[in-house]
Amino acid sequence: MALTKWNMKSFMKGASILTIAAIIVKVLSAVYRVPFQNLVGDKGFYIYQQVYPFIGIFIVWTSSGFAVAVSKMLAESKGPGESRGILRVSLAYLLILSAMIFLLLRTGSSFFADLMGDSALAPVLQTGSYIVLVLPFLAVLKGVFQSEGQMIPVAISNVSEQLFRVVIVLAGTWLAVRAGTSLYKIGEITMWAAIAGEVAGVFILTWFFVQRKRAPLVAVQPWKVVKDLTKISVSVSASSLILLVFQLVDSFTVYNALMQAGFTSETAMTMKGIYDRGQPLAQMGILLASTLALALVPLIAHHASKQQGRGALPFISLTFRTSILFGWAATIGLVLVLPFVNEMLFETRTGSVALIIFSIQILWLSIILPLTAILQGSGKVRGPLLLLVLGVLIKLAATPPLVRQYGIEGAAVSGAFAFAVVAVLLIIYFKRFWKIPLASSRFYIVLLNAAGAMAVILIPWMLVCDLWLFDGLPSRWGATLTAMTTVCIGAIIFLFVVLKSRIMNEREWYLLPFGKRLAIVQLWLTKNRR
Repeated sequence: MALTKWNMKSFMKGASILTIAAIIVKVLSAVYRVPFQNLVGDKGFYIYQQVYPFIGIFIVWTSSGFAVAVSKMLAESKGPGESRGILRVSLAYLLILSAMIFLLLRTGSSFFADLMGDSALAPVLQTGSYIVLVLPFLAVLKGVFQSEGQMIPVAISNVSEQLFRVVIVLAGTWLAVRAGTSLYKIGEITMWAAIAGEVAGVFILTWFFVQRKRAPLVAVQPWKVVKDLTKISVSVSASSLILLVFQLVDSFTVYNALMQAGFTSETAMTMKGIYDRGQPLAQMGILLASTLALALVPLIAHHASKQQGRGALPFISLTFRTSILFGWAATIGLVLVLPFVNEMLFETRTGSVALIIFSIQILWLSIILPLTAILQGSGKVRGPLLLLVLGVLIKLAATPPLVRQYGIEGAAVSGAFAFAVVAVLLIIYFKRFWKIPLASSRFYIVLLNAAGAMAVILIPWMLVCDLWLFDGLPSRWGATLTAMTTVCIGAIIFLFVVLKSRIMNEREWYLLPFGKRLAIVQLWLTKNRR
């Protein structure tokens, strides 16, 4: 499907499918991370989180960034023959790139492990390196289907990849723990699980792909394809990579800084594992923002070329407001209920202050992800990329001294501060090209009122639950019931304030995945005002 054929209907269909798949994937991600941490403890979680960013960055860059780049180039190609030529060059380029990264991780595993301060991580990193050999096929196949607007094969692949990973991680870890296997060996199992998931995705997409008709091959300019692939993939995946790059910075700095602060090796590992509990929480919090940002790029690119770019304004405003709306709700809700969520998911309330600070990243990422996608979709690539690099440099410079002074709370502060700087500068940069309000002042006032209403009602409710209502239950059960009831009440309060104020009209709700029911509720709540 050519890019020029993108419209609201295709956008919403694609966004809905990707949203459903993303929700399933994120839920599965939480499903395996939480029991995994419960099985191996904070030290085992530390081992996994130290190594995963190395392969996670390449996974996102190829299966997300390169897939979008391939789909864009295929959508703009002049026919099936040229598309085959682009695919052949793309696959060859990715195979060479993956082979180079594989060799770097295999031969440099001891060097990277020593830099992280834990030489025992080298075999885990070596095992994880095999995954990069699978990803070129995944990226190209996803690009083919996305270029034609066929999101179902991509969604099935995404869910299957995560499902295979979950099953192997949980089953393998359970068996390994029962057998008394070392935590570092269990770390290797999690890497093999990730590899198995990616292989499953390749097989599924290949099955869909072989049913297609083949066109005669048309020669293309290889270096031009390589240049365009690299440029587009880096720009598209930069905002998605930023969280993983921050994790990579933490891998090299947090444990080392804790050791420099005088903690023992075991204590530092445990503290880093506790700090890493924030990763799945943040990923769930930015679910909507990341999903909308992914679907937004081709649509903005299409509409920005019409009416001097004003054709894209409704999509820009709606995406920004929706992302802020749910990002703010997730941030405030998590900050309020985090001690109980911490115990519910990870057995203890240890590190809750650090995780509360860590959760503030959700708000900044809810600004960064859509704005970056909007700017990229309209051809403004270099500015957002440089600002994201600036954020990484701030994180890298600030983390060691803050950790030495304040422990894992310092690491959380450095991340939140770096993201805040990027978000503010992105807004300023955005205003250079679109001198329009992304949202009204009333919109922000309503969000503050909704947060205030949540705090006023939820804090007393949590105190009652913790000190009286569920006091007789085992601690973790009490925390679970407190967290679940608080989340439900908080969601109702937030949505009631937002829908009653009508800061988004019914037509806008209808345009969003799953927004139809919210539009109906809003009509019912405001029927006397109409």
